[in-house]
Amino acid sequence: MISIFQESRRMPLNPNGGPALELDSDFGSLEGDAYDLVERRYGDRGLAMSKERFSSRNEDGDIVCTARDGEQIVGTLSVRFDGVGGLHADMLFAAELAEWRSAGVKLCEFGRLAVDRHSFNAKRVLAQVFHLGYLHAHRKARCDRLVIEVNPRHVAFYRRYLGLLPYTTARHNPRVNAPAVLMSIDFATVREKIALWGGRPDMLAQARCLYPLAWDEATEASMLAKLP
Repeated sequence: MISIFQESRRMPLNPNGGPALELDSDFGSLEGDAYDLVERRYGDRGLAMSKERFSSRNEDGDIVCTARDGEQIVGTLSVRFDGVGGLHADMLFAAELAEWRSAGVKLCEFGRLAVDRHSFNAKRVLAQVFHLGYLHAHRKARCDRLVIEVNPRHVAFYRRYLGLLPYTTARHNPRVNAPAVLMSIDFATVREKIALWGGRPDMLAQARCLYPLAWDEATEASMLAKLP
């Protein structure tokens, strides 16, 4: 698949290195007898099994995505759309964002991305809450490019597992009193990766990323149809 827009002239650093809506829709989880069967088989082996519910709501102009296991939130992600108020990343990276905007690229920003490391399958929760954010940002709002601010210690993780690339060196972020790096990926690439790997957890080792833990095509379509 060919991207519908051209990349910015700015090249990534080391590109080859390493009322509010509530959607308690249970996407990404087993249902009914199928769930009961798997739960019994897991129990036979002394294993626990969880059943996350993914939801999203509007909050101060952002979309807040959550994954719940029972009453416990095990994953969060916020989607902030570009507009008059700009993005949080404009505080440190206004020049880089201005370059994309001048090229007609529609930006959005993910923030508050967090997963409970004690959840049943933290990597799957991360992949699927990211997938939910992607549906809001790209499939519904038609944003072209994702940007995030990342602590330098986490750059390698986001590059390896989600394919984001660093576009700047570290700069001090006074909002959190810590260094931050601007990372980005175009949503056309994310869409390709989900189409190739989504719903294929058996290919996790071969893919060497988290996209096999994303939803398959049918589940994605069901989720997308329920978004406002």
